[in-house]
Amino acid sequence: MAMSDQVMFTLGADEEVTRWYNLVADLPTPPPPPLHPGTREPVGPDDLAPLFPPELIAQEVTGERYVDIPEAVLAVYRQYRPSPLFRARRWEQRLNTPARIYYKYEGVSPAGSHKVNTAVPQVYYNVQNGITRLTTETGAGQWGTALAYASALFGAECEVWQVGVSYDTKPERRTLIEVFGGTVHRSPSRRTEAGKAFPEDHTGSLGIAISEAVEVAAQDPTAKYALGSVLNHVLLHQTVIGQEAIMQLAKAGESGADVVYGCAGGGSNFAGLAFPFLRDKLAGTTSPRIVAVEPASCPTLTRGEYRYDFGDTAGMTPLLKMYTLGHDFVPSPIHAGGLRYHGMAPLVSHVVAEGMVDAMALPQTECFEAGVEFARTQGVVPAPESSHALAAARRDALAAAESGEEKVIVVGLSGHGLLELNAYAQFLAGELADDVLAEDDLAAALDRVPALG
Repeated sequence: MAMSDQVMFTLGADEEVTRWYNLVADLPTPPPPPLHPGTREPVGPDDLAPLFPPELIAQEVTGERYVDIPEAVLAVYRQYRPSPLFRARRWEQRLNTPARIYYKYEGVSPAGSHKVNTAVPQVYYNVQNGITRLTTETGAGQWGTALAYASALFGAECEVWQVGVSYDTKPERRTLIEVFGGTVHRSPSRRTEAGKAFPEDHTGSLGIAISEAVEVAAQDPTAKYALGSVLNHVLLHQTVIGQEAIMQLAKAGESGADVVYGCAGGGSNFAGLAFPFLRDKLAGTTSPRIVAVEPASCPTLTRGEYRYDFGDTAGMTPLLKMYTLGHDFVPSPIHAGGLRYHGMAPLVSHVVAEGMVDAMALPQTECFEAGVEFARTQGVVPAPESSHALAAARRDALAAAESGEEKVIVVGLSGHGLLELNAYAQFLAGELADDVLAEDDLAAALDRVPALG
């Protein structure tokens, strides 16, 4: 096959990614530390011990550039990794653009998204330390699905608090979690004090669901909490994505990317793709523009404030220096559920604040338009979250069509949307509307963020 015809690029067995990459080692300035919610002093390993096993705590604070991936984790990764990098030739033709568009497709994982990349090591380390039960939150359901799958592999129980609006509108995702052996509760629930603080029919938020999962884990010595995004160790595990993509891009005959787009909710998918590209940019070997794309109804990076805030609604987690809309902010019940978190990963927030990464917010109807067009040309129905990155890439490709610029665009396609077809049905029926966050609502939520010196 001629290079000009090839659309899929993979890697050989001798090119397996065997280490996670830690961006902290290459940053010119270190990110601000998390603070204890009570003392407001930097947290230490002992403060995190009730929630996480020692290996994950070590990964959370490490300054090493690379962390070896355990063989037991690699054995699971080999079931679906390396994920393919595709050249979107038919989409390029539809857009009549000279840009070359590549997408890194994480929908090939057992759970259908990138979340398995961190679920597997998190469950592995917990089980190695005698933990038999894991609690967590999930929005659209990708993370809950991934953790249930990983828990089944290593023989652990998995208990999931799912954001109410997603629980109500995505029964198929709930069923998949149960197929993998997980137990699912609608959040807010009556099972926790954090949940009881809200009406039973409340639409919920990831902040509330996190509070419930943390509360339950903290009361059970056989249980630990597992987080699907935000924290450093979660972002670390996802860097297999970008490391593979860089090697695959070279196999496609490209010297690098001109721009990298990833959707951003809590930040793990974006970081997984973007941080290895940022590594090379900081080293001076490439110079891509790196862009995090978020929904206009939950514009954490583009309209939030960079300050310390709680990671959950009840204020049980450490205070994190991050872009935030306020820890008790409840986003609009848009369908891209994984992008509804009130904050952003501290590491992603830090590189945005330092000007290393750009951010943009898009309305959901434009994103669904891009997702449908992509499906009709490439044959992949993207997750609503992923459609945000596709919509940004589409804007760029159309601009290149006007200017004639032959740029290389890399897009993170974090998962498939085959369990989110109800959202697509609403879009096709003209029933989805854009809901831009009102300034008064934003100001009210930010007023309740803790004031720190």
